[in-house]
Amino acid sequence: MNTFISIVIIFGLLVFIHEWGHLIFAKRAGILCREFAIGFGPKIFSFKKNETTYTIRLLPLGGFVRMAGEDPEMIQIKPGYEVGLTFNNEERVSQIIVNNKSKHPDCKVIQVEKIDLEHKLFVQGYMADEEGLTTYEIDEKAEFIHDEEATQIAPYNRQFPAKTIAQRAMAIFAGPMMNFLLAAVILAGYALIAGMPVDEAKVGDVTEDGAAISAGIEEGDRILSIDGQQVESWEEMTTIIQGSANEALLFEIERGSETFDVEMVPEERLGPEEEVQGVVGIYPPTEFSVLGSIMFGFTQTYEYTVLIIEALGMLVTGQFSLDHLAGPVGIYNYTGEVAAMGVLVLMQWAAILSVNLGIINLLPLPALDGGRLMFIGLEAVRGKPIDPQKEGLVHFIGFALLMLLMLVVTWNDINKFFL
Repeated sequence: MNTFISIVIIFGLLVFIHEWGHLIFAKRAGILCREFAIGFGPKIFSFKKNETTYTIRLLPLGGFVRMAGEDPEMIQIKPGYEVGLTFNNEERVSQIIVNNKSKHPDCKVIQVEKIDLEHKLFVQGYMADEEGLTTYEIDEKAEFIHDEEATQIAPYNRQFPAKTIAQRAMAIFAGPMMNFLLAAVILAGYALIAGMPVDEAKVGDVTEDGAAISAGIEEGDRILSIDGQQVESWEEMTTIIQGSANEALLFEIERGSETFDVEMVPEERLGPEEEVQGVVGIYPPTEFSVLGSIMFGFTQTYEYTVLIIEALGMLVTGQFSLDHLAGPVGIYNYTGEVAAMGVLVLMQWAAILSVNLGIINLLPLPALDGGRLMFIGLEAVRGKPIDPQKEGLVHFIGFALLMLLMLVVTWNDINKFFL
């Protein structure tokens, strides 16, 4: 149950922040955002505010922001159609009632001769009891009413393709950018709670079991040398210890004004890549600082970014196989293991997942934000946009391939964890 709650909170936050980035910068560019959704499939809950419908959908596999102009309009009115019109106080059309006109007895019913909902915003038509063609101005925020559901029209200046290359690129890039910022905020919060590790060869804390506590090591002890090799930083010290599993090491310890030697044998543990490492059961010293915590959040996010990019590079060059990738099942199981270690470790895991989501979305692959940015970049180079139908086909094929990859990775996860 704790695993499920942790997954819901972490993935809900990651997806919300990612899509919120798209939404905020799209709105800043003046793009009409019809829907902000968490999840896919049927709606569970929805409400509308400031032109945008906010929804939670059944399948928690991501989210989306539906921007006007990215897809063809669902409702198209052609000459000969009969529609109902209602008007606002400025005598502009505020509603275009497509069907069920009998439910709107106050509407004016016309047979459409010509209509422009993108540029000039007008409709021309004939009324049944009047002769002659009449032209009506349409309000830029007018709505279609179809099956008693309202959909706001999107004049061309409110559509995604109408915006500058920089505005469109920022609206797309903002999603991954917010994931990196979220990771920095989470890690800054972690540092404020747990403190920032200090790169000194000094003992910050001692575990309840292990070689260090057995040897009488205490918090605050400074390690001067190991087997005669002088150490000045935590990294130098841990490099020696990790490479000496099950080997006796002589530590020179400084405690207050006295210096003494102790022998410790680092115990074995498996590292991130299943390699054997030595540990003695000590933690680094920490310090607390608001400004330092903020800096720690950004520097640690940068380090996670570099590590994940290096891992992706190894995957591309064949040094990693698909077996090293984790899909939804794998992430669910890893999250359960991390949640059992406490909130602080879970915070670090959430930050890593957020960075990973940001990087994956920036890959220049169709259907991802990076693929969309690639098409915007090609438009900037060519001086004209790619044919929307061709671009849509590429994204569709890319999405299908990503779903296939997801199935393969999920099958690997099931084999690893359950079979």
